[in-house]
Amino acid sequence: MTSGAADSHAFAHAPMANCPFMPVFGPPAIMFERGRGTELWDSNGKRYLDFLAGIAVVSLGHANPVVAEAVADQLDRLLHVSNFFATPVATEAAVKVNGLLADATGHAGQLFFTNSGAESNECAIKLARKHGGRGRHTVVSALGSFHGRTLATLAATGQPAKHEPFAPMPEGFRHVAWGDLDAMRAAVDGSVAAVLIESIQGEGGVNPATDQYLQGIRALCDETGALMMVDEIQTGFARTGRWFGFEHSGVSPDVVTLAKAMGNGMPVGACWARVDVAAVFEPGDHGSTYSGTAIATAAVNAVIDEMQRIDAPAVAARQGQRIVSLLHDVQAVVDVRGRGLMLGVELAPGIDARVVYADLLDRGLIVNAVSPTTIRLVPPITVTDSEVDEAVAMISAALETASEEGAE
Repeated sequence: MTSGAADSHAFAHAPMANCPFMPVFGPPAIMFERGRGTELWDSNGKRYLDFLAGIAVVSLGHANPVVAEAVADQLDRLLHVSNFFATPVATEAAVKVNGLLADATGHAGQLFFTNSGAESNECAIKLARKHGGRGRHTVVSALGSFHGRTLATLAATGQPAKHEPFAPMPEGFRHVAWGDLDAMRAAVDGSVAAVLIESIQGEGGVNPATDQYLQGIRALCDETGALMMVDEIQTGFARTGRWFGFEHSGVSPDVVTLAKAMGNGMPVGACWARVDVAAVFEPGDHGSTYSGTAIATAAVNAVIDEMQRIDAPAVAARQGQRIVSLLHDVQAVVDVRGRGLMLGVELAPGIDARVVYADLLDRGLIVNAVSPTTIRLVPPITVTDSEVDEAVAMISAALETASEEGAE
């Protein structure tokens, strides 16, 4: 152990009068010190399998050597300049992301780099408002959706309980029942600038949109002139078995928002739009000090290159099928929904997903409960067969315990 690592380890166990963090996440359950691939080790040396991956962020695994080398090399060259200037690394990343989305949508586009998914959606909302013009600024989204925690993206999020502490919310947002195309049609009137939709609701319980639903929204936006904006923050970059979740339904969005796996842990995201839509932005309409830093976009380039090298969409599809097949043989699993390596495991009635989450954490498997009856699995795309087998065995054991306790 190096002296720096030793000092860090000692600090992790030092008593503190107060937690240094604001209490928005609750008390930290565990302190992790290092990771490699799907594995994490806490400050006591205990090993865990990470089937949460930073909530679908670390899709190429912890401490991925390709990404680490790219970031380390960039650290020695250039970290950041203002956006009055360009850098080769950010330009390369923009071309690569544009290339992926041009292939997926059939349209040329332009993008704005952000630092997070919420900022990507903020950019999209502002773009929609300017594209719609005065009097046409409403954004329609679905109940159960999650689009971020800034005031505007929280207003777009279809979870009223999350709005209440911060009321009054910004105006210009409307929510309709998820999957109900008739409700969507009724909501999209002349005041609507855009529909903001997920291809799979993540925080809402891992609920995939049907092909007919997304195709119907596309047709509705074509009829009304509203923008179809797809939030691919959790589903993007190969997680669902395609580069982007909307590809499964054969639709072509006008705007796509990205983040999470895009940097494999480096804070970076993007808002992409068709060229004619992006053209409504003018200098000064939007910005960010850290938009497209050299260090963040070095990670983006490495992620895309490595995902293309391993054919990440095909790997995610294959490993997702393996998990689904194994879980269908586990008692107390009612259903497994989702696509690729974005899966929601629906548990039998009477089994509390939060209790199962806590039990699995004790056993050394990290998942999370996205509803009282659903645990979410979003492991790194690089997860191995043996790690899948080990994780499913732990889930089976935890569910057996929960079933026995529920029967008492």
